[in-house]
Amino acid sequence: MIESESLNQEEIIKELCLCNGLSYEVVGKEGSDTSKLEMFFSGYPRIVGLSLFPDLTSLTIVAQDIKEISGLETCFHLKELWIAECYIEKIGGLQKCSKLEKLYLYYNKISKIENLEKLIRLEVLWLNHNIIKNIEGLQTLKNLNDLNLAGNLISRIGKCLDPNDHLERLNLSGNQICYFKDLTNLARLPCLKDLCLNDPQYKTNPVCLLYNYSTHVLFHLPFLQRLDTLDVSAKQIKELADTTAMKKVMYYNMRIKTIQRRLNEDLEKLNDRKCKLQKLPEERIKLFSFVEKNLERELAELKGSSKVHTDRSINNKLSELEKSKNCETITEEPSLQQKILTKLSALSGRVTFWNKKIDEIEAIYRVEVKQKKKSHGLLIPFLLTELETVGNIHFEEGSRSDDWFTSCYELIRSRFCSRDFRTYGITGLKVKRVIKVNNRILRLKYEEKFRKFLDSEEMHGSESYRKMMECLFYMFDPEVTVKKKRLLQILEKGFRESETSKLPLRKEAVILSNSLSMCEGPRIDFLKQKYQDKKQNTLENELFRHGILLLTKVFLGHSVQAPEQESISQANFPMANSVFIPQKHFLNSIMEPRSCDCGFRQCKWFVFDPDLVLPEYVVEFEYLTVNLNLHGNSLTKLRDLAKLTGLRRLNISFNEFTCLDDIYHLYNLEYLDASHNHVITLEGFRGLMKLKHLDLSWNQLKKSGDEINLLCKHTTGLLTLNIQHNPWQKRNTLRLSVIGRLKTLTHLDGVLVTQEEARAAVKFIAKTKITQLSVLRHCSTKEERPRVLTIWPSAKILTQISKVGPHVHLSGNWYLKITALNLDGQHLFEITNLEKLENLKWASFSDNNLTKMEGLESCINLEELILDGNCISKIEGISKLTKLTRLSINNNLLTGLEKHAFDNMLHLHSLSLENNRITSLSGLQKIFTLIELYISNNYIALNQEIYNLKGLYNLVILDIYGNIIVWNQENYRLFVVFHLPELKALDGISIDQLETECAKDLFGGRLTSDMIAERQGHSNFIQMQELNWTSSSIRTVDLIPVDQFRSVCSVNLQNNNLTSFSGLVYLPSVKVLCLNYNHIESIMPRVKPQTHLSNRQLLYQKVASSGYGQHGTSKMNRDTIGGEHLPPMMHSLEVLHLGYNGICNLIQLQVNRLRNLKYLFLQGNEISQVEGLDNLAVLQELVVDHNRIRSFNDSAFAKPSSLLALHLEENRLRELNKLQHLVKLEKLYLGYNKIQDITELEKLEVISSLKELTIYGNPICRKMLHRHVLIFRLPNLQKLDGIPVNSDDRTKAELQVSELQAKKNLLIPASNSPVDGSPFAHLKAPPIKITNVILPGDFSHYLGPDFTLTPEIEDKKSKNTGILTSNPRSIHAEIAFRQLRGINISPSLLSHQGIAPPATQIFQTSHEEGRIPGGNFSRSNQL
Repeated sequence: MIESESLNQEEIIKELCLCNGLSYEVVGKEGSDTSKLEMFFSGYPRIVGLSLFPDLTSLTIVAQDIKEISGLETCFHLKELWIAECYIEKIGGLQKCSKLEKLYLYYNKISKIENLEKLIRLEVLWLNHNIIKNIEGLQTLKNLNDLNLAGNLISRIGKCLDPNDHLERLNLSGNQICYFKDLTNLARLPCLKDLCLNDPQYKTNPVCLLYNYSTHVLFHLPFLQRLDTLDVSAKQIKELADTTAMKKVMYYNMRIKTIQRRLNEDLEKLNDRKCKLQKLPEERIKLFSFVEKNLERELAELKGSSKVHTDRSINNKLSELEKSKNCETITEEPSLQQKILTKLSALSGRVTFWNKKIDEIEAIYRVEVKQKKKSHGLLIPFLLTELETVGNIHFEEGSRSDDWFTSCYELIRSRFCSRDFRTYGITGLKVKRVIKVNNRILRLKYEEKFRKFLDSEEMHGSESYRKMMECLFYMFDPEVTVKKKRLLQILEKGFRESETSKLPLRKEAVILSNSLSMCEGPRIDFLKQKYQDKKQNTLENELFRHGILLLTKVFLGHSVQAPEQESISQANFPMANSVFIPQKHFLNSIMEPRSCDCGFRQCKWFVFDPDLVLPEYVVEFEYLTVNLNLHGNSLTKLRDLAKLTGLRRLNISFNEFTCLDDIYHLYNLEYLDASHNHVITLEGFRGLMKLKHLDLSWNQLKKSGDEINLLCKHTTGLLTLNIQHNPWQKRNTLRLSVIGRLKTLTHLDGVLVTQEEARAAVKFIAKTKITQLSVLRHCSTKEERPRVLTIWPSAKILTQISKVGPHVHLSGNWYLKITALNLDGQHLFEITNLEKLENLKWASFSDNNLTKMEGLESCINLEELILDGNCISKIEGISKLTKLTRLSINNNLLTGLEKHAFDNMLHLHSLSLENNRITSLSGLQKIFTLIELYISNNYIALNQEIYNLKGLYNLVILDIYGNIIVWNQENYRLFVVFHLPELKALDGISIDQLETECAKDLFGGRLTSDMIAERQGHSNFIQMQELNWTSSSIRTVDLIPVDQFRSVCSVNLQNNNLTSFSGLVYLPSVKVLCLNYNHIESIMPRVKPQTHLSNRQLLYQKVASSGYGQHGTSKMNRDTIGGEHLPPMMHSLEVLHLGYNGICNLIQLQVNRLRNLKYLFLQGNEISQVEGLDNLAVLQELVVDHNRIRSFNDSAFAKPSSLLALHLEENRLRELNKLQHLVKLEKLYLGYNKIQDITELEKLEVISSLKELTIYGNPICRKMLHRHVLIFRLPNLQKLDGIPVNSDDRTKAELQVSELQAKKNLLIPASNSPVDGSPFAHLKAPPIKITNVILPGDFSHYLGPDFTLTPEIEDKKSKNTGILTSNPRSIHAEIAFRQLRGINISPSLLSHQGIAPPATQIFQTSHEEGRIPGGNFSRSNQL
């Protein structure tokens, strides 16, 4: 046997030499210095003969039948080993190969990584394509830089690779890694450059199928150069990943803060409800306490009186009668004292009774608060899970509008049977919240198992496998409270993880039920028994009233019923996927005989494969039981008390004191009762060194730190103190704080202070100071913030990951290495001893008793500061923290933001000030880098505060929910969205495009007081006299309150979008109003048509002339539509500009209501009729230029008017009728109309007061005759077409008209003949046509080339030139005729009449006549 074995070994060595080109004989005799051997596909069964190659450094064995690693004991110099595609099952035999640097064991059957501890030089390790399940055994391979574990069965990474900090290349493709959290473990490998999880040569890891896989990896591994064989070294790729991650962190931070805000609101409601319930007991306690103190005073007075009587009877030895009287008094007084004592005892009993009631209400309140916090406590971990999984696990809270919510709700109601819960008085079930779980990881597993089952079974149709699906309740362990951690573990990783339970079945299968009673019964029984054993029966129903259900989607597969005594395990049911047991086999106290058939359907299920159970819904519910309900009345106000001086005992209870400043001078005061007041501060406690007893219960004290400090300084001898029933800020540690600092106290809140409690308080106070030890315990020296997806403070994260610890070796400058400090919940009263921490970057001081922000001045490198949950009332002491990027001061007592507190914050991008008392945002105007602002639940009430944020162009997230402005401002959300257009989310809700458009529509055209205040920089409008707001797209005016604008007398809103006067009608002092270039239709907004009117009535409203819908009203009543009988308004308005508004109807404009209007400008509109102006009795000037007026109707100027100027240029006038009532008109502008006939101009003769007139631009002006006619007809005219009218013009006009008249009447009528009775008296001579007459001085210019003249009989006039009529018109006519006939005119005649010679007159006016009328005249309607 041995010989054959050695022969076989010899053949193997020969084969080895042959494959590598070596001589077996030479190697066998002399050995070989060969350093490299290779064996490929040659049937090498085992490793032998390597002792012949002592210098071997590289050995390659591929595709052999080798099953174990052996024969390498002599290979001391081996550096590279390949044993691939063999049958190796275990790693071993490498202990002597200490110089090995590269090891390739891929394509084998290795199941465990082991026996590599001695290979400390190993740099490359390939174990791909094996059956390895866990990463282990690599902790000693410090030099490992290339690890290939692809194609195995690895499902978790964990911390196994942490020691391999030189690892550069890692391939984990083709495994079963499912969760992002495993990938974050790789962030601890600082040298990792190449990572492969989705190599194309292998199957895909489930984690690679998740959303945002690449983004998640690149964010956590920023130094990665290659991912999944792709180059990711580009800077843009890294920046994109960082930006995406930052946006998600911001989004979830906003969501979490919204949940916290809602929780605070719910807690506030519970507190209000508690206060209402406690009002009645409090009222009773106050009443009884008041009576009790009165009785105590009477008893003290009675005892004093008794003592006086007793001394007097003994010392003065009175008579027997007097002694007997005194004795009677003495015997009567003890009897009265006894009655008072009895009353006091009864009152004390009632006070105790009502105090007990208050305690019961308080207990209920605490239970509800606990449940509310528990309910909201799930939401925040859910959101954090969403953030960590980058949305691959998504939780959606349902509402009744969701179909899935309704289905889930109905399913739960159908699985509830009231008979099962009758034992506990449970009458119903109330579903409070349903959260849908969308876990992409578990769903992929579920679908994969489901497909495998379908592929392995022959299913006939979809109905077959649908019957195998069921919605079941997961049965939690009744003896273990449903913890958030356990629930999150199930929702994130499913039911495969083993849970800590006393039930052995839970390790074999997932236990489920289709019955609510079977699911909840064990829990209720356990809680009931637990508290019965402790003899705690108070609020029994509260123990189990609230609960959580986990509703799952289950694929039952092949399911069988289990026998009664059969144990549930996969081994007992090898062919089944699930097992069920009917309800009748389970007995517990919650079950009882019933008449319904629910019990036949109730079963408990055991599913063996956890991947076939998919969690889908988390349901929070509440059982409906009998609740305690107490009612009370509101408190009455108490009288104020005056100062009390010179007293040792002072009782000022049951008053309304808000402070105690008036008692600082009572140096001898020993007893003070200030209970049942409204004291909010103890500033008045100064110098009360003799005070022994102090009662401050039932007040409004909040700042525990400040108040205790004052008591320590000014009441050093205090023995008893009662501070109950105050809204203290830090209630949990209040008692220890008071006892530890007021060391003389013997009783606190009526309870004796024990020695043990005093020692504990002293230790507690000692821990409230920042010492070197506390700094070392809660600090970190990490230089960079870990790249983790979380919203928790950096200081908290760093101190949890790497604490320095109190026992670390301290160097000289140890404090300079500290970068993070987390002192949350240390009960600090002040920040001290941090002067040397110059490199501190992240600090958190939440949940302490801090009242000031002092002590951080030296920490100039601070980037993040958290001060939540303190008693800070003012932001100060941070002006030097210029590098601050995140600041959080939630849940403090801030009342305002100092103006320059943030001026130096040049890098601040996140500011959280929630749950304070801030009233103004003016201090935030210069934080230009701010991205997130959380200031919910404060006291911001005014709209102007939003304007303080308009300069913050980087602000994308804003939360101001819970402030007064939310309820005071109508359409508050749209108001904020409009004024802060860069916002992406408001109050935890994203802003969509539709909302932005709605905000623009609603607020885009409103002129409000806030807008004016924003421009002026103040809101004092009382002194403002002018309002100028042009070209701003204003649609409405809403100036509130109107009284503040009572001094405004001039308003200019030109070039806007107004359709009515809107809110301007309420301004009382406006005299000048300019609304040109708007869309004014009416003074008041149009009333929408009433829906109950008929179509005819609606038609009549639009077109009054239609005749429909009149209801029999007369024409006079119809005319009132224009506002004739409407009440007047704007009594101060005198000047109104409405040019270029598109006005077409003056009646609808309702200008009749402006009774004191003097100047009205309506140029550039679409007006066709001048009407609706009858009530404007004092109107002096009307401008309607550039409209569509053709003529005037009867109602245009129906009444005598005081109009002085009328502008009608650029219209379509052809006639000038209906102007006779303009008796005072002095200026009339008719340029650029359609007037053609001279007779229309002659109609102006009725306006005798006319002084200025324009006619240019009309067709009649082409004949050049209108000027003389108008000058002749209008004797008072002073200017025509912009040219003044002088006496010469009038002379010319007289001559012209006379000649025209002579032309028409060349024959003199018979009645005017000097020869009466002549037979030719009624005959007219034919007209004489003068064609060749030379007139002096260009006189022909006035008569034309062809002038026709009718001859007249001059008789005596032609002979007697000295006799002329006094009529100037006759004089001019006579002069004209005499010149035509060649008769000389004597100068005496002209001088007698005051007329210049014709030649002179014509010469003087020749230049004026040559001008184009109106050529140099500026348009009168250009205002």
